Amino acid sequence: MENSHNLDTFTKILTDKGYNGYFHTQGAYPGKLKESISAYLENCHNGVESSSKPMLLLTGYLRWSGDDKPLVQCYMYVKHQSGTFDLQKMEIIKKDRFGQLLKSSELTNLSVATLPKANEAIAMVSDAPKQKVVHGKRFRF
Repeated sequence: MENSHNLDTFTKILTDKGYNGYFHTQGAYPGKLKESISAYLENCHNGVESSSKPMLLLTGYLRWSGDDKPLVQCYMYVKHQSGTFDLQKMEIIKKDRFGQLLKSSELTNLSVATLPKANEAIAMVSDAPKQKVVHGKRFRF
């Protein structure tokens, strides 16, 4: 199976996997995934950016519930060559409300096919839910 996809296919697969929030490409160009990448590539073509880099950095929030809650970010490293995009690596980072690292996970040797869904990626850095101890009633005779 081919790992490189054109922009439309690449962004559709990621969006279908739940990566449907806002992203930044190369630390700028905020917008939905396709809009952000397209704006960066257009500025490269127009000479605003030096030249299109062979590896793009896409950053976005997988979970953000306000300034007073922990957040989960993702950093996707995407190989860009001849109009095709191939996901290489992803870092998932959970930070507290002060920006301190709580937990992180790095996935390497990825492709869009092997990329976990967004909720699965969040679960990788989330604490396991605490189990409640249920005291059952004993039978009385």
